[in-house]
Amino acid sequence: MYWRENFKLYWNRSILTDKTISFNQPDITFMNKKTKLTFLIYIAVLNTHNLAKTITDKQNKYQELANEICAMWKQKAAQVIRIVISSTGVIPKSLSQSLTTLNLHPNTYIQLQKSVILGTSSIVRNFLNYK
Repeated sequence: MYWRENFKLYWNRSILTDKTISFNQPDITFMNKKTKLTFLIYIAVLNTHNLAKTITDKQNKYQELANEICAMWKQKAAQVIRIVISSTGVIPKSLSQSLTTLNLHPNTYIQLQKSVILGTSSIVRNFLNYK
């Protein structure tokens, strides 16, 4: 099977490393065995005022894991991909770059916004109906 021979996909799985790394559980780990490229993808939905800080923090935290993966798994590169959107649907400029890197359609952000806004609306609705 082509998929199993050339790719590995993990989600919510800790990556065991030779040295101790605090941030070793990205949301999604995607490895292309043929090209020897690995993507560490994290997804965050947060308040609008936390967007820039979270993007920078997550990049720095997971970069050490990316470097370790290159050495352990003999990868050409391991890249940290940030999928960050606010709970109100605001998207940072870095999202389009992340979608391009993953070779996703540029309009994927529309589906992300829709999903996040529906989720936020559901949370608010449940909170207002709480007795």
